[in-house]
Amino acid sequence: MEKRKMHGTWSSRWTFILAATGSAVGLGNIWKFPYITGENGGGAFVLVYLLCIAVIGIPIMMAETMLGRSGRQSPINTMRDLAVEAGTSRAWVAIGWMGVLAGLLILSFYSVIAGWALNYVFAIADGTFVNATGATVESYFETLQANKYEMIQWHSIFMLMTLAVVIGGVTKGLGNAVRILMPVLFVLLLMLLGYGMSEGNFTAGFNFLFNFKFDLLTWDGVLVALGHAFFTLSLGMGAIMAYGSYMPGDAPIGKTIITVAFLDTAVALVAGLAIFPVVFANEALEPGAGPGLLFVSLPVAFGSMSGGVVFGTLFFVLISLAAWSSAISLIEPGVAWLVESKNFSRLSANLLLGTIAWTLGLGTVLSFNDWAGEEYHILGVTFFDFVDKLTANFMLPIGGMLIAIFAGWFMKKSHVRREMSHESPEMFELWRALVRYISPTLVALVFGFLVWDMLIN
Repeated sequence: MEKRKMHGTWSSRWTFILAATGSAVGLGNIWKFPYITGENGGGAFVLVYLLCIAVIGIPIMMAETMLGRSGRQSPINTMRDLAVEAGTSRAWVAIGWMGVLAGLLILSFYSVIAGWALNYVFAIADGTFVNATGATVESYFETLQANKYEMIQWHSIFMLMTLAVVIGGVTKGLGNAVRILMPVLFVLLLMLLGYGMSEGNFTAGFNFLFNFKFDLLTWDGVLVALGHAFFTLSLGMGAIMAYGSYMPGDAPIGKTIITVAFLDTAVALVAGLAIFPVVFANEALEPGAGPGLLFVSLPVAFGSMSGGVVFGTLFFVLISLAAWSSAISLIEPGVAWLVESKNFSRLSANLLLGTIAWTLGLGTVLSFNDWAGEEYHILGVTFFDFVDKLTANFMLPIGGMLIAIFAGWFMKKSHVRREMSHESPEMFELWRALVRYISPTLVALVFGFLVWDMLIN
């Protein structure tokens, strides 16, 4: 009870669902998932992705939530106490430390990218891209990236937005934020879907995403699905463990996490159905444009369509809200630890970690201008690419795999069953088999493939 009083708990199971969904829903759902789906076999890729969500994402997310609720503390202190309770090495606390560090590193560059989206909200609203060509929008984007002072300004605004929520605490800050942000995000997404259906080429967009093109589904595509299923649910970075520590004790973990996974996947699919009809309405645009799809192709499309200024503005508001809901979960694990272990107030903890993340974000800002040259590269890539690859390709999969191994092999079965008491015996045994054998094996496979790919390239 004392642990619960320190931070509080979510007001309801649905608040946890909204918070966890907010953590999971981000730029990856709204840009990356539609793109990789279309490029890797459409409906065939979606089937593989859903299978991966079922056998990797959901079991590990359940494990991370269970560990968090069992420990009722920050990920660092939770893993320390659970390791002692299990009678095993305290080295397992590394899961918590790695999650906190990964969250801060991801927040550092996430804030910069989200700053671009904030900039575009005002640019589109001002009519900057009305009847603009691809070259015009691309020039605007390149000018933004070259102006380090403007990027720092938007980076700072987004970081302050994030800190303002987390400072408020679990109930008044995080809880209130997700209860407002997530319904607004869902409504905006549905509005954009309706716009795509009425003004865009919905048939072409639907076919691009969902035609079963098995000839385009390669083993590389299967591994892409495996990796994205893992990363899209925010696993291995401490966020879900921290959120799980605030979860009401009577909430069933299995049903709750399945709901989160369903909402996260639904957002990704609806985003694709909203984005690609708009892209296909302009035959000159390339749907497989990578990052340029978001910041170049879509502004061109909105600028040439009826109502494009209004719905283009709403689209980038949607992007900003998705990034915001994810960002608040990235800093919370570290804040919780400072409050628990170092007697920080939430205000001072946020200011300290926010300053660290903001300062690291300057490296990402400079990666697109002053530090773009090879003399500033780390292991052959820019500072931004290095931090991105370090977290996504190494820290998160290792963290998720260790969570599965600890929950499946080291935590006492009686303690696990206590936290999973709302699950049926059959569901519990199925989950335990997945988290002990299948999930960590497949994560190791993804990790091994990524390492091999980096070595040969």
